[in-house]
Amino acid sequence: MRKPEQELAEIKSMMERSTRFLSLSGLAGVLAGIYALIGATVAYYWIYFPNPPYGFRTTFIDDASVFAKLIMLALVILVLSLVSAYFLSQKKSQRLSTNLWTPAGKRFLQALFIPVLIGGIFCLALVLRGYLIVVAPATLIFYGLALVNASQFTLSDIKYLGFGELILGLISAFFPGYGLITWAIGFGALHVIYGSMMYYKYDR
Repeated sequence: MRKPEQELAEIKSMMERSTRFLSLSGLAGVLAGIYALIGATVAYYWIYFPNPPYGFRTTFIDDASVFAKLIMLALVILVLSLVSAYFLSQKKSQRLSTNLWTPAGKRFLQALFIPVLIGGIFCLALVLRGYLIVVAPATLIFYGLALVNASQFTLSDIKYLGFGELILGLISAFFPGYGLITWAIGFGALHVIYGSMMYYKYDR
């Protein structure tokens, strides 16, 4: 005969599965961070070389070819991150014997991608208007808001990643000359740290 606490634990687990998206892969976060760090390194070379290091920039990017390459690089990083997240989350879902596209999963994606989509359109407007210096903080802030918003539908730990992105975004807004550095920390280092923690906590 099962103990009451065992039955309560099973009920709690069933409720979490029905209301939260639990197939989010920590390893996908690690890979997204690695992609971002590689991309930031390439972007640093395109923007600063052969200028002095440390990542501070006092002038705007006025080379159209460099800017076009930066846009393409960002799109490549985004696509690689999304593809990795999909396949690794699908693999985790199969291991947990759950369906990836549950109502909870759809709510999670909606909560995540609406702020990201609006932020992307807003950043496009900034680019078209020539306000390139605030694009990095804007991407960090909108992404942070998206993570905090989506945390109610998945592992609540991602809200701490969201808070980190928000803090970096605000720092970048006040010190825009270090935009690439804060972007690399937010989308690169924080993702690697968060993804590693989630992997050892939930995926092993």
